[in-house]
Amino acid sequence: MNQVRRGGPLRQRALQARIIRSVETSRNLTLLKDYQAYLRVEKGLRPLTCEAYQSDLRIFAEFIEGRQGVLLTATQGDVSAFLENLRDHNIDARSAARKLSCLRGFYKWLLLDNRIHHDPTVNIESPQAWKVLPKSLAEPEVAEMLERAQRSANHPQARATDLRDSAILELLYAAGLRVSEITELSTGDLGLDLGRVQVRGKGDKERIVPLGRTALEALETYLREGRPHLARISSARKSGAARPDPSRLFLSLRGMPLTRQWVWHLVKMANSEASPHRLRHSCATHMVEHGADLRSVQLLLGHADISTTQIYTHMALGRLKEVVRKYHPRATRRHEDVEAVSLPAGAPNGGIHLVQGGPLGGETA
Repeated sequence: MNQVRRGGPLRQRALQARIIRSVETSRNLTLLKDYQAYLRVEKGLRPLTCEAYQSDLRIFAEFIEGRQGVLLTATQGDVSAFLENLRDHNIDARSAARKLSCLRGFYKWLLLDNRIHHDPTVNIESPQAWKVLPKSLAEPEVAEMLERAQRSANHPQARATDLRDSAILELLYAAGLRVSEITELSTGDLGLDLGRVQVRGKGDKERIVPLGRTALEALETYLREGRPHLARISSARKSGAARPDPSRLFLSLRGMPLTRQWVWHLVKMANSEASPHRLRHSCATHMVEHGADLRSVQLLLGHADISTTQIYTHMALGRLKEVVRKYHPRATRRHEDVEAVSLPAGAPNGGIHLVQGGPLGGETA
């Protein structure tokens, strides 16, 4: 009988703990919804970016709840323990640094909104993230992939999807677009007569991207011979089906707008080593290797900060070495380009004067 009486308060305390935990979880969810609205409305971030932030914050919220806390009462020790937990679970430093950056933005918002009086992320050192160089394809690899797609599009019995696929691949490489930018393009964004396309990037920022001749020809062929067929399919769909967007540039075989996953699959089918983002990196890398300045590449890719674009200077290191060997006066030069001519005694350089190519009296090194 005594055991039953002792069990009563224990069960009651357990029930109270579950109720408190449920209330705390509800508070966290409400807070996350408010923050998501702030990111979308005031910051103007894209839905995918907001989802990524929400995912990181949910992970931290679950960790805090496991320590009997809530987001509003998190301490510096909680944040440090969270980062330690990520390291224990073999989360790489780059991902941990991104999650910490997300927490800093979240608590900065809470501080500005007077919901907290102390930022728990202050004085938390960011995990040392390695600067991972983006991987790009070699120029022959890209050329072979695009030429194969172009051959399929130029076939007498080419389908509308072949014309579309060739145009997508050309546009990914020619303009360095993100996969989300490709899927959200509309026919009104094209200015083929001016040789350009208007793109909406991260944060709904718009930019004008010039297009090369090959990309323009692929788009013109798709708009003339491929898209009308796909658009007719979409207009013939039953009224009960989901309504397609009639202005979307690239349509599926069912007349619906393409998804990011579908474009990723298309690129993989064209080259198993490629991806939409790798084609974007290849575009930037090949431009830098051929002498494009970073400011132009920054405008093309839509980077907010040129420091993001500077990573491509590392990709063009081979060309940089070649330029140094060719043009720097202290670099090793080829024998056939340098002629040794004797000068009178007492002349500089020990009586030897180096002449760059050609006859005497030419440009000195």
